[in-house]
Amino acid sequence: MEVSEAQHIDAVRARLYPRYPDVDRYLVDEVIDTVFHRFDGCPIRDFVPLLVERAATRALDVSPIPSPRTEHLPATPV
Repeated sequence: MEVSEAQHIDAVRARLYPRYPDVDRYLVDEVIDTVFHRFDGCPIRDFVPLLVERAATRALDVSPIPSPRTEHLPATPV
């Protein structure tokens, strides 16, 4: 059974969501999709998911944006 490129990209999403729990999933998806589309038109596709994961990870490591869910949580009393 051959795994499609879309399935590989879905696996990238599944690995990056828990790695960046404080970043809204919409933003993680946007980063992944933006990086993925940089490879549009490239004839060799074998390594695209790996390259997408690496570039998305670098982008999210540089400037992660907190999720709206965590920005407005009340402070926890100590």
